[in-house]
Amino acid sequence: MSGPLDGITVLGLEQAIAAPLCTRHLADLGARVIKVEQPGSGDSTRHYDEAVRGLAAHFVWLNHGKESAALDLTAPADHDLLHDLLERADVIVSNLAPGALDRLGLGVDALAERYPRLIIVDISGYGRGGPLDHKRAYDLLIQAEAGSCTITGLPGQPAKPGIPIADIGTALYAYSAVLAALFDRERTGRGAVIPIAMLDVVAEMMGFALNQVIHSGVEPEPVGMGSPMVAPYGAYPTADHLTAVLGTTSDREWRRLAADLLGRPDLAEDPRYAHNADRVRLRTELDEIVGLWCAQRTLAEIQQAADAAGIGNARLNGVQGLAEHPQLAARGRWRDIDTPVGPVPALVPPGLAQGWTTASGSVPALGADTDSIRAEFASTAPTAAGSVRP
Repeated sequence: MSGPLDGITVLGLEQAIAAPLCTRHLADLGARVIKVEQPGSGDSTRHYDEAVRGLAAHFVWLNHGKESAALDLTAPADHDLLHDLLERADVIVSNLAPGALDRLGLGVDALAERYPRLIIVDISGYGRGGPLDHKRAYDLLIQAEAGSCTITGLPGQPAKPGIPIADIGTALYAYSAVLAALFDRERTGRGAVIPIAMLDVVAEMMGFALNQVIHSGVEPEPVGMGSPMVAPYGAYPTADHLTAVLGTTSDREWRRLAADLLGRPDLAEDPRYAHNADRVRLRTELDEIVGLWCAQRTLAEIQQAADAAGIGNARLNGVQGLAEHPQLAARGRWRDIDTPVGPVPALVPPGLAQGWTTASGSVPALGADTDSIRAEFASTAPTAAGSVRP
């Protein structure tokens, strides 16, 4: 069985991370994705670094499985070609700068009227309307506005999470919304306009912290390698100079950790630690107790004992540790993808149903498919059902 989106055509007027990751996942499921890029420069992530044998790490991650059409949308011929593409496309995903689509005569309302079966995803930083809708938005800027940096790091030392959660979260919301819209179109015959604001996405992700502030007025304080909501729960150095990560998420787990793992039934029965809210207030002294226990044991000893006691645990890895992770290797989570410099490894996408296949895909050189796309779509492209040629 081939990919479930075989036969679906997606246009990406895209750059950076949010829209390209959304469309790459659609390509992973079998959609044909045509990435529209500015001639001469292309997507800005093409030029971030040369880590992948001369190619940029971001671009290789985000753009395999796509075709690249280098089009100058301010030029009449290329603008017309884009409309030829739109007549046969099922989805368009854009995250260009505020106002860019309107300046090109491609405002979402006009597109929806002209192509009623088209699914239009309009990704922006702050959404339409409101005092900030004109502002450019990058991952750090949105995370700063949305408060996620203040619950990361240490008290008084806010930090941006290492993973670009605003970009990635937005990509995944866009991806899931496209799948829902395709399903809805099967029933109604109508496309959809899907506006997605990065600020809205991170605000949703801040749910527990928002509820805490709204209902208690207390700002959560970051705790580094841990969670402000539960304790003990953190990272502890080991006797062999590694780091164990473990902890509890319920009162029952706490009693098991104290009695079965630490060998301290007195702690399990101590009323000062009976409930999670109590343990959060006494986080520092509990971290000292757990930390001392871990410091006297190797990581292997800690993990074996924690598994036996039914306590969740992990090893603190660097990125190299992830690249070499035996769990990924044992489960066949790697594949090769083609690039202009030869095959390189990439992860198999999550969420594939049994029986679905995903093509290895290729990372396109800038404009590699422009000529073939012109030949296929320009002027003589058939008109999609429901669209109206001007």
